Amino acid sequence: MIKFHKFTVGVMGGGEDVSRETMQVAYRLGKLIAGEGWVLLCGGRAAGVMEASAQGAKDAGGLTVGILADRHKGSASKYIDIAIATGMGDGRNYINVLSSDIVVALPGRAGTISEIALALKSGKKVILLEFDTGDVFDCYRQDGLLVTAGTPEQVIRMIKEYCNIG
Repeated sequence: MIKFHKFTVGVMGGGEDVSRETMQVAYRLGKLIAGEGWVLLCGGRAAGVMEASAQGAKDAGGLTVGILADRHKGSASKYIDIAIATGMGDGRNYINVLSSDIVVALPGRAGTISEIALALKSGKKVILLEFDTGDVFDCYRQDGLLVTAGTPEQVIRMIKEYCNIG
């Protein structure tokens, strides 16, 4: 039997009210993830950080996976290669983080915060990119599970270092 696993980076962030700057950062991050040959996993909708990061990855020839809250694949971004319809609403956030080898969180609201919390609770490393969560997760910072990056390029370096890649 052939065993296959491709490194998967979960990119989480806001779907609504996302600034132009955050969209540009998400797009750049998606391009860099694809440039490393990694899979980009996100919420899959045609909105906000999901759309921008998936577009960046696709523009760089990458593979994208979207974990959709809906029962139908019709809400998927056109930049998603593999759309997974869950019909789980916000419950799909758990699938997002458990299916990711590492999670990168950009600015968002309650959904993004829930993904960060679920990832940390599951022992997943989370990299915050231009997202200040205050001191609510300080115990995870002290444990080294939650770190902050200033640029998409720094995120890639941190992933390689933490996961002993390349």
